[in-house]
Amino acid sequence: MTRKCELTGKLPLSGNNRSHAENKTRRKFRPNLCNVTLMSDVLGQSYRLRITAHALKTVEHRGGLDAFLAKARDEELSERCLKIKRDLAKARKSAQAAA
Repeated sequence: MTRKCELTGKLPLSGNNRSHAENKTRRKFRPNLCNVTLMSDVLGQSYRLRITAHALKTVEHRGGLDAFLAKARDEELSERCLKIKRDLAKARKSAQAAA
């Protein structure tokens, strides 16, 4: 399993550790991944996702998973999240047609 955020697409970065003696050794900057369960209001279903703490904060700020996915770019999302986004679009379209 890759260390990649399912919502934002953040990956590990590489860089150097720099000691007081200015020695350079390679290191990894890994994203702070959390296993969370997010609820979709439109679909009435919960989803287990592996996302960064920053993405979780953004989801809460935007008003939930549905609002986050509506604004998110497709190239950043994982395949699972793209499927959820398509299902949300279908559910909203059918709700508008019924109303």
